[in-house]
Amino acid sequence: MGDEAAAQVEQLGELARILEDAGYIEKKGGRYDLTPRGMRKIGQKALKDIFSQLKKDSFGKHKTSLTGTGGERTDVSKKYEFGDPFLLDLEKTVMNAVFREGPMTPVRIQPPDFEVYRTELITSSSTVLMLDMSRSMILRNCWAAAKKVAMALNQLIQSQYPKDNLYIIGFSDRARRMTAEGLNQVQWNEQVYGTNMQHGFMMARQLLGKHKSGNKQIIMITDGEPTAHLEESGEVFFAYPPTQRTVTETLKEATRCTREGIVINTFMLEKSRYLAKFIEQLTAINKGRAFYSSPESLGEYILVDYVSQKRKHVK
Repeated sequence: MGDEAAAQVEQLGELARILEDAGYIEKKGGRYDLTPRGMRKIGQKALKDIFSQLKKDSFGKHKTSLTGTGGERTDVSKKYEFGDPFLLDLEKTVMNAVFREGPMTPVRIQPPDFEVYRTELITSSSTVLMLDMSRSMILRNCWAAAKKVAMALNQLIQSQYPKDNLYIIGFSDRARRMTAEGLNQVQWNEQVYGTNMQHGFMMARQLLGKHKSGNKQIIMITDGEPTAHLEESGEVFFAYPPTQRTVTETLKEATRCTREGIVINTFMLEKSRYLAKFIEQLTAINKGRAFYSSPESLGEYILVDYVSQKRKHVK
């Protein structure tokens, strides 16, 4: 080993000691693993990186004209009605009394004079993040972006929307539950082929079915069309190009999601003829949304959309 290589090894060893002392990693056997604190730090960094790329007006693109009761106060006021939160707009209340009685003192305020601030209703949400784990996601360098979004979304919900629920599902030949902490320990099987969206939708529907209220949605990140589905026997059927049967079975599961009020939002990382055609069918059935995104802008799309959809306004 040359002097330069030896110096680099020494620097890496010193860095590992610093991270271990800070509580970000811990040694298990002959390897280092991230601690929960380390995962939170990575999630915070991912969240900061993604939001730092946004323009200041990005959050204004999904506004509606409707407001509701409960939630965060706005700067807009209205006449008080029974049941409204009593967030009094004192200035307008006094002005209403003056207009009613004229410029005299003392000002006599009556119930019809009360003006209160409107509020934005922030809804609770249950979300399943479905991550395509097919080989092409690695080969096209899409997996790193998808993993970063998962950690950032997990951090966003934990820090700002703790009443929300987030589940992560990885799908290739089959779908499986994952955790944000487990994303860095994913082991890839080079012998496995398939993009089994059907199993992913099925598992997502079962998870979201546990929650009877609030918004329920699936955020699917993929770079390919469905090429696998589960047979009635539980065996995986795979074919490329996709067979009509696989497409049909996948859309059947999407239909079940639709019946249960689950919105499917798809973020496509590849523009392919098969994928575009399938997504058109999926969107027609589910009334969800589909976006094409590059890996670089994936986090910007998903996190801004999540935050904006949190604010549901009702009269």
